[in-house]
Amino acid sequence: MRWSQTFIPTLKESPAEAEIISHKLLLRAGLVRKLTGGLYTFLPLGLRALKKVEAIVREEMDRAGALEVFMPALQPPAIWARSGRLETAKDVLFHVKDRARKEWVLGPTHEEVITTLVADEFSSYRQLPVNFYQIQTKFRDEIRPRFGLMRAKEFIMKDAYSFDADDESANTSYQRMYDAYARIFARCGLRAIPVQADTGVMGGAHSHEFMVPAETGENEVVYCESGDYAANIEKATSQGPANATPADDCGDAEKFETPGVKTIDDLAKLFDVAAERQIKTLVYVADDKPVIVLLRGDDQLEEAKLGGALGAKAFRAAGDAEIIKALGAQPGSLGAVGVEGIPVYADEVLRGGSGMVTGANDDGHHLRNVNIERDVAVGEWADLRQVQAGELCVETGQPLKIRRAIEVGHVFKLGTKYSEALGATFLDENGKSVPSIMGCYGIGVTRTLQAVIEQCHDESGVIWPTSVAPYEVCITALDVEPESEVMTLANRLYDELRAKGVDVILDDRPARPGIKFKDSELVGFPLRIGIGERSLAKGNVEIKPRVGEMILCSPGEVLSQVLEWIETNQIEV
Repeated sequence: MRWSQTFIPTLKESPAEAEIISHKLLLRAGLVRKLTGGLYTFLPLGLRALKKVEAIVREEMDRAGALEVFMPALQPPAIWARSGRLETAKDVLFHVKDRARKEWVLGPTHEEVITTLVADEFSSYRQLPVNFYQIQTKFRDEIRPRFGLMRAKEFIMKDAYSFDADDESANTSYQRMYDAYARIFARCGLRAIPVQADTGVMGGAHSHEFMVPAETGENEVVYCESGDYAANIEKATSQGPANATPADDCGDAEKFETPGVKTIDDLAKLFDVAAERQIKTLVYVADDKPVIVLLRGDDQLEEAKLGGALGAKAFRAAGDAEIIKALGAQPGSLGAVGVEGIPVYADEVLRGGSGMVTGANDDGHHLRNVNIERDVAVGEWADLRQVQAGELCVETGQPLKIRRAIEVGHVFKLGTKYSEALGATFLDENGKSVPSIMGCYGIGVTRTLQAVIEQCHDESGVIWPTSVAPYEVCITALDVEPESEVMTLANRLYDELRAKGVDVILDDRPARPGIKFKDSELVGFPLRIGIGERSLAKGNVEIKPRVGEMILCSPGEVLSQVLEWIETNQIEV
């Protein structure tokens, strides 16, 4: 491709809308343009890079034995109702109506569709295992689209779905996809860390996320320095806080006045009650019924863990009116002592705690000398707290660290949740009808592209890994007169490199050298061949890697030098 014949609208300054570096570079390098919030048009260079990511994904899915299909984006709500997600995923679903006023859902994912297909087409254990995948546009009603392609309303995802006859086979399918994901991200030039993850609304037995470390990431990863443990903060566990929960001998719980106290900090400052001696009381609504959640005062609730403990189809924090109706007091004076008829979920850190302070369910009053196991009817103990940095790992005993990261892929072992709901059963060896054991595996293709930029850049622009660069080589001609020695050599090298299968662009614009060099660095081509009159007069051509030292060689050596550099810089997995 010749630069003059394509469309690369580079920008000197970052648009005000761009919040993170990868979003800024997507726009500045002329890769995408925004239509409106959460919707982007891919321009020629961006599309080339995107197609290379897709090609890597497709190659590794095929290598892992998955079969490519292409499913409808427009889906009937009935199948979502059968799985239960018409309600649990309602916040992200786009609903549309056709001319007959019939309702449809724009697919954010395709578990329901693929399971319906398998239910209709597969009836015997002899047909299993099978794994289907697709690369397709998805739609999610993000309440606040941001960060460019990271959180968009429309995006491209690779989703795969495995169906197995038994648990051992399902684990094999899961591991096969896990390994394929590791290869995909490595081939894209990404350092992606697999971490234990919460299954969320997807449900299922277990899952792993593939996280790309980035200070602007929307996720937090808890890990050990040794690399022996890593988990999403929603899933992470620890040995607990450094300071133990008080377990003092105490008399009966007694009520005392606490005027002006609304928060944990208020009680600590005004009445000298340390946060670790307080019981934090939260009220949630699970499947339209109130539940009480108890934590130590210095801990934060991890809602994903609560969701797992509740096992509810839907849950949310209660509003003030609902709290008053349930406990008879305003937030700030809430407690669970003596409460009956409302399920109580308590964090494990509170187990054995005594000499504690909690709200009395009377505005402006608290209770002290509380022994939680004596005074509170705890229905279920569970790990509900969010892990803090510095706590010790339950697996390694090492201090835990926390850093931000971008999720680029997620693998789930779903079990039989969807196959049971949608009738994907088969006859086993004994002729018994049983549900398929499912797995699902997603990669955000557009998100992966932006994650590459977020991880691979410097102050001058993008630094593309060769495998996903829009073009591997940019020939920068500094004299573009058609019959000049510079353009004659540039055209010859362009033709020779293309003949060798190299993705090459020839910058034939009549622009100043400084502009051409800056654009090349901004876009991030892995290798630039600089050809100018002065260097040619000395018998030299300049080969400049995007990162690395310049190589000077004669015109006759350029082809071999470039091919050798590309071969050396290929990513092998």
